[in-house]
Amino acid sequence: SETVPYVKKTAPVKLLRKPAQFGDRNMDLRIVGTTPDWFNLVQRKVLAGRVITQRDIDTLSRVAVLTENGARRLLAGQGSIGSNVRIGGALFKIVGIVQSQEIEGASIESPDRGSDAYVPLSAVRARFGDIDTIRTAGSELREKVELHQIIAQTEDKEDVEQAAAALKSMLGRFHDKEDYQMHVPLELLRQARATQRTFNIVLGSIAGISLLVGGIGIMNIMLASVTERTREIGIRRAIGAKRKKIIRQFLIETVVLSTVGGLIGIAIGFLVPNLITRFAGMPTVVTADSLILALGISMASGIVFGIYPAARASKLDPIIALRHE
Repeated sequence: SETVPYVKKTAPVKLLRKPAQFGDRNMDLRIVGTTPDWFNLVQRKVLAGRVITQRDIDTLSRVAVLTENGARRLLAGQGSIGSNVRIGGALFKIVGIVQSQEIEGASIESPDRGSDAYVPLSAVRARFGDIDTIRTAGSELREKVELHQIIAQTEDKEDVEQAAAALKSMLGRFHDKEDYQMHVPLELLRQARATQRTFNIVLGSIAGISLLVGGIGIMNIMLASVTERTREIGIRRAIGAKRKKIIRQFLIETVVLSTVGGLIGIAIGFLVPNLITRFAGMPTVVTADSLILALGISMASGIVFGIYPAARASKLDPIIALRHE
């Protein structure tokens, strides 16, 4: 890492699938060959014992740190720290147990979905070598893989893109063909944000169309109301009501109509997420700001789409309106 600008620490990773045996219990473990820096870069809460040390690396120690899930399934309460477990035909001493957690932004399969054993990288290479054997029906594929992943930490989050460019340049010098992939958390974050923006635009468009349809519905209702109440409007105008009062009357009615609809929508919007959380187990959040915004937009739509019917009512000729039946 010292030869790559902007990179503070690196942790190499080699992945293997090996059968494990402890007493009469057997299971497949995912072996994660790595170095002590891995536990600094990818945080793991130590539940018991310790993690891999530099001494383990230097002495090729056959020690292993199990994830909580792996320890529960393999040791099953019959063993603890210091137990010897046979992994891939070799005995490894269990020196620690760590809590399983998601690896945010990384491409390694989540430890929560399986059982992992963290082993010194030097011991993995010494015992299992760099040749991976993949057996399929009637065939066998051998492939030399020195490392499956390298996790890099930068000096500062602002240096991530520069460090990625430096790492890509270095890898290009040592690899004749691009047989690797680089995952940059900031790029993944940008992609996620771009996807989120697309969803927001689509959902916003659907909401806008729904709002337009609802507003047109309110306007049609108020236009029908104006037609039905033409004689009433004529009487009010005849006894001295000004046009602005007629406008105010119909706008108030429109706002009341849209507000009631908005309150019903808020009730449904509050109830449905709670039902989803209760029955589907998906966490949902309804904030007070979103409720206030929804009600405000509902009231505003009532005003916007109520202006035309109110203006039309105020422009009725009192004499013609009084003759209307």
